[in-house]
Amino acid sequence: MSPVPLIPDNAPFSPEQRAWLNGFFAGVFSRSAQTPNPGAQTLSSAALQPLTILFGSQTGTAEGLAKKTAKAAGKRGFAATVLDMAQADLARLGTEKNLLIITSTYGDGEPPDNASALHAALKVAANASEPTRPLANLRFSVCALGDTNYVQFCQCGKDLDTWLEKLGATRTTPRTDCDLDYDAKFTTWLDTALGALSGTVGGASRPDSAPSPTASEIVNLRPATAGTNTVPAAAGNSDKSQIVNESGFSRSNPFPAPILAVRNLNAPGSAKEVNHVEFSLEGSGLAYEAGDALGVYPQNCPQLVAEVLAALGCDGEEAVPAPGGGTSLRRALTELYDLGKPSAELQALVSCPVGASLLATEGSGIAGKLAPTLAHHVIDVLLQSKIVCPATARTNTGPVATGNGENPKSKIPSPAAFVATLKKLQPRLYSISSSPKAHPGQVHLTVGTVRYEMDGRPRKGACSAFLAERALAHGHAGVFVHSNKAFRPPVRGDTPMIMVGPGTGIAPFRAFLEERRATGATGKNWLFFGDQRAATDFLYRDELRALQVAGTLARLDTAFSRDQTEKIYVQQRMLENAAELFAWLEAGAHFYVCGDASRMAKDVDAALHRIIEQAGGKTPDEAATYVQSMKTAKRYARDVY
Repeated sequence: MSPVPLIPDNAPFSPEQRAWLNGFFAGVFSRSAQTPNPGAQTLSSAALQPLTILFGSQTGTAEGLAKKTAKAAGKRGFAATVLDMAQADLARLGTEKNLLIITSTYGDGEPPDNASALHAALKVAANASEPTRPLANLRFSVCALGDTNYVQFCQCGKDLDTWLEKLGATRTTPRTDCDLDYDAKFTTWLDTALGALSGTVGGASRPDSAPSPTASEIVNLRPATAGTNTVPAAAGNSDKSQIVNESGFSRSNPFPAPILAVRNLNAPGSAKEVNHVEFSLEGSGLAYEAGDALGVYPQNCPQLVAEVLAALGCDGEEAVPAPGGGTSLRRALTELYDLGKPSAELQALVSCPVGASLLATEGSGIAGKLAPTLAHHVIDVLLQSKIVCPATARTNTGPVATGNGENPKSKIPSPAAFVATLKKLQPRLYSISSSPKAHPGQVHLTVGTVRYEMDGRPRKGACSAFLAERALAHGHAGVFVHSNKAFRPPVRGDTPMIMVGPGTGIAPFRAFLEERRATGATGKNWLFFGDQRAATDFLYRDELRALQVAGTLARLDTAFSRDQTEKIYVQQRMLENAAELFAWLEAGAHFYVCGDASRMAKDVDAALHRIIEQAGGKTPDEAATYVQSMKTAKRYARDVY
């Protein structure tokens, strides 16, 4: 088959026109490949069904899946338009016929930034006292991306699915909620949704269409050249996971990157442990830009693995099933499976016969019933199994009566059954803290090590502790690049830039500043940085001072919360400089935020609104409109988790 031509990004078309043309060409070429004499069949845009694909994406995965959906749709008789949710509104949806939505969720059930305006508008319309049905002619289906480690799992997708129906739209296939390991669910949803919209439920093609794409065509489409401050792989119900990289190395095929350096950025006496980690990308073909993220595959702590094995009564040499073939239990627990938050299936299987019975009759639906009682980590479930539900015990071959129930080991399932309840160990995404122009062949991260105690047991972050304690000795780690086109320095080098990045949130801004110095950009740069104490927690202090001396960093405002009686944070420094900050915005400055989504990012956003009100003399509604216009113009970007 001849390759499908793609309209280049620099062609004189709008993003919407380019997306429509790409979908049209995909449909035309997929059909011409099926026709011995392409000239005998005349195809026009009228022969293709219109389809709009909306994406809500904080960091790029939903956008990537939307583009792959468009390619698959072109092979199924659709002229697909991929549309950023920021470009959609209720009036526009009222003119559409077929709609697919792919959206992530981040933080506490919040929509991605580019989906916030549409999310709010649909909420108001759907919950009006006298709702109308403006979307009566619309057929739709929703694929939601999320992370079951968060209570508000896939909430944005759930909201949109509910509100579209309330507004009169017809759901053609049920919403699909995808966890971190989403490939299989996404593939099934896409095939079913396209089939339903085209009248070919079950994936059978229409007579005039090409065969349905296979799972590998949908999910693992590789370019012809083929051979994103701790952020979980789906960033709190988010979408930070890479689909494929042009080098051939990807989330499913990570590059074993040599680890060059790991050094602590905190001074002695700090309450924190933040490490600067350097990887070599030499020979990988991997390329990244400032603003991208790096996916890192961790290994579980050997001590934790030993504790799990002891609780299971195993020596680690037991054979268990694993992706790609069987392996030893020890290797499976070290490299392949997540020992963090336990699944509902594990709790039901190990801890409670009643739960196990529910699981057998209701399947994964039991997760919602057991979620409030789930233990913090897998080890907790195993240890608690010795005291929970003593009336029934479990052996490696099944439940047995124990009389008084005091036979703890017998309640533990067989190694194979135990492993079957575990989630796959997912990569962690970290905002890259280097510019490829400043460090060719390398990529740098700024990683806060997670350590705390709960229930009398020390706890560690799987990946942050791996990087801090064992990665350098191990020698390498599996990595891949996650492109985040929504978080880039300004294209124009003379555009001012304001960056707010407390703690490890400084990571991408180190990259931004290195990029601007390397390219000779003339735009002014202003950084707000904060942490606990200046003496111990001023990350990259010497580098930032050097950038000030060189003129790359025009302003550096710091907020060290523990250096005085009253805590001071970056948002207060912003308010103290409201007039100048607003002047920068009026001069066209881009505004960036990186860090904690639940508190810091919300406080910074509130401060930004207040600054625009006070310094700009605007009402709250006018300030909200001003901020929304910044988002629409891609002048307000957040990398939050």
